[in-house]
Formats: sequence, structure tokens, C-alpha cells
Amino acid sequence: MHSYPEFPILIVDDDSNICFSMSSVLRAEGISNVLECQKSVQTLDVIKESGAQIVLLDLVMPGKSGEELLPAIKDEFPDVVVIIVTGKDGLQTALNCMRNGAYDYISKPVDENLLIPSLRRAIKMQELKAENEKLTKHILEKSISNPAAFASIITRSDRMKNLFSYCEAISHSSQPILITGETGTGKELFAKAIHTLSGRNGKFIAVNVSGLESTIFSDTLFGHVKGAFTGAAGIRKGLVEEAKGGVLFLDEIGDLDEHSQVKILRLLQEREYSPLGSDASKLTDAKIIVATLKDLRENVTKGLFRKDLYYRLQTHHIKIPPLRERKEDIQLLLNHFLEEACLEMDKKIPAYPHELIQHLSNYDFPGNVRELRSMVFDAITGYVSKMLSLESFRLNIENAQAYTEFIETPGDNIYGSLTKLPTLKSSSQMLVAEAMRRSGGNQSAACVILGITQQALSLRLKTGK
Repeated sequence: MHSYPEFPILIVDDDSNICFSMSSVLRAEGISNVLECQKSVQTLDVIKESGAQIVLLDLVMPGKSGEELLPAIKDEFPDVVVIIVTGKDGLQTALNCMRNGAYDYISKPVDENLLIPSLRRAIKMQELKAENEKLTKHILEKSISNPAAFASIITRSDRMKNLFSYCEAISHSSQPILITGETGTGKELFAKAIHTLSGRNGKFIAVNVSGLESTIFSDTLFGHVKGAFTGAAGIRKGLVEEAKGGVLFLDEIGDLDEHSQVKILRLLQEREYSPLGSDASKLTDAKIIVATLKDLRENVTKGLFRKDLYYRLQTHHIKIPPLRERKEDIQLLLNHFLEEACLEMDKKIPAYPHELIQHLSNYDFPGNVRELRSMVFDAITGYVSKMLSLESFRLNIENAQAYTEFIETPGDNIYGSLTKLPTLKSSSQMLVAEAMRRSGGNQSAACVILGITQQALSLRLKTGK
């Protein structure tokens, strides 16, 4: 299991029973990276050797008291957070500790409702401090330490490389990561790169939550116990448990209903969830990455997305630029997809006319990298000569542009003159069929025309709904 947090938390107390009790409480709350020190004179050495970033310090101990240790710790390790946990009560003692740099002061017997929130705040503060240092380092050096993690993202764009540096800086954070960008920009590729950079041994689990009703969403993510509902004959593990020690990637988070948003908020804040039909809570150490093509700020304004969840997701935000804003990548991507398509179809890689790059650069690619890939595969399917023709690309672009212009041009109500309205199902079927016709069967272009995701179009083509 992945240790949380990344850095150790050191308990300094001469009473072995108290050390064991506090360690057990922390581990029960998912705080597993815990060390113990029962000899106060060894505290500074243990901090130095372990790299502990938070110390839970007793005041009354033989050899060297906590009141002596506190200024020594802050002098030698100024960035270490010290929380006093002691049975020595008194306002003056507490004030002296705070003046000497203590972060908090908690009396024994320890109240978990005071200790755990204080410790979580300290953890978050240390994590953000470390991330800021990494970001500063990356910005100053403008370097990428692990370019192999981004091998699947083809680019020469400086904007994209800056995002790579940012991904490296936040890859070890326990805070959620939000990835936004238009359809086809590569949001899942970024999520997979972060999983690689994080060094986590657990799986990368991806799920598209778009259109999932609240109960199905809960069952998919959190699982259920036997008898949770009709047909629940046994225990089912959810994807959160499958992602233990790894990364859980939730795509299209902007489409969640309000009930599901509440459950995600609890998962992010408390790292807790409950399987359907169970009153018991479970803890997760999975890293949570979410993605959306929607403007969450706008959805908050419209009352479609919870404000508290939105701000919770804003801790780390990766905004991927569309292809039209990094056109220097078009030729690289074209060459890459030509190789990929020819390898898959067992064909020789063709040459292409110089005008092709110019032609593609003059197009906005509303479907982004995915749309370009689809165009290339479509062109390779039909090519027979040594030189790749412009015709297939031109046809795809013209079809997409023509229908985009059609749907964006205000006009009369096409249903106003009808005596009998068609059903929603039949209207949807006709609209999908017309989009596929106008796009020449190109699903990526049809998605752009309809304003829906590839998954949504595939579902409509499969089910007819």
C-alpha cells in the first residue's frame, strides 16, 4: 500500500503505550507514514535521517524535555512542523510553545477530533510548500527530469513542455488534480503520465462517469455488499478499491449529478467512501485525477456544479491547449499517425505533398489531436499510390466546416411547421445519422458536429438512443 503522506510523521514520547496508541489512531485514519522515537535525545538524529516533516512532541520526558527540544528542532530544521501533544497543561506553557514555533498545542488525553484535523492541515501545508519548491525549481531550470513519462504525447510546443514540468512538480501530491481541455486534446494521456511520475505501484484505473445515474455511479466506484439491492448476491469491489496504491482517473467529472458530486467531495476531503448497503466506511490511498471538457466555473454559476467541490479541485489544475493553439505540432503528429496507421494496416509509409501541412494548419481542428488521427487513418485506408492525396483530408475538413457553419447559424424553428412532433428517440437517431452522413462516416468529425464526446456517440450508434 502507498504510504501517506510522502514524508514521515515522527511521534516523540517516552511512553511506548502512548506511541503505539497514537500510531494506531493515525493509521486508522489513513495516515500510514509514521515513525516513533521514545528517547528524546535521539530526536534530532531521527529527523535528520528519516526526513520527517512533522513531529508530534511530548513535553515531559527524561533526558531532554520537549520544551528544550522544540527550539532545537526549529533552529536546526526550521521547515519541520511541530505539534505539541502533552499532558502538561497550563496557558503559560502553551503560550511559550507557540512563541518557540509550535504549530499547535493539544492536551492529553488526546481528542482525535482535535488531533486529526490539525495534523491534516499540517500535512497539506507541507505538501504545498514542497510542491511550490519543485515548481520554482522547474521554472528556473526549464527542465523535464523524466521525459519518458510523456513519450505518448507528441509535441514540440513550449506550452506543452511547461505543462510537463508542472506535472512532474505535482505528481507526488496527495491533493486531487483537475485536467481540463477540449475533446481530443489528450487528457487521459496526461493522467497516465502523472501515474508514471508518481512512482505508485498500484493500477491506473480510468472510468468515464458521464451519464452515470447516482446509484450506478456509487456501485461502479464504491462497490456493494451482499443484499445491498435486488440481485446483489455477493460482495462487489468498486473501482476505488481497484485503484489502491495507484491512480483513479474520473473522466467527464462535469457531468456528475449533485448526489454523486457530494460523494466525490467526501472521497477527496476525507479519503473515505462506503460501499452500497454498508454503514462502515473504508479509506483509500488512491491518487484522484479528474478531467472535463466543460467550464466548471460557468457550471458553478449556473448551479450545475457544487462550489465547494469546484474549489477543492482547483488545488492543481492542468489546462491543455487545443491543437489550433499549438500548430507547430501538426507536422510531428501527422508523421507519427502515418507511421501508426501504416504499421496497423501493413502498408508502406507514403510521402505527402507540401501543401498538406499548410492545408491542415489553416484548419482549427475542433476535434483536436483525435480528429487529426482519424483523418490520417481515413486517408491511409484509401491510398494506393506512393504519394498521399489531399482529397481525403479536404473532404473531411469541408464536411466538418459545412455542418459546423450550419448548426451555428441562427434560423427558423425547424419543428414549428410540423403538425406532429417526432419523439426524442427518433429525433436523436435522425440527427446522429445526418451527422455521420455529412462527416463522411468520420466519427470524430461527427462528434464535433453534434457537440458530444466520442463515448456518447459510440453509445448512440450502438443502442440507437
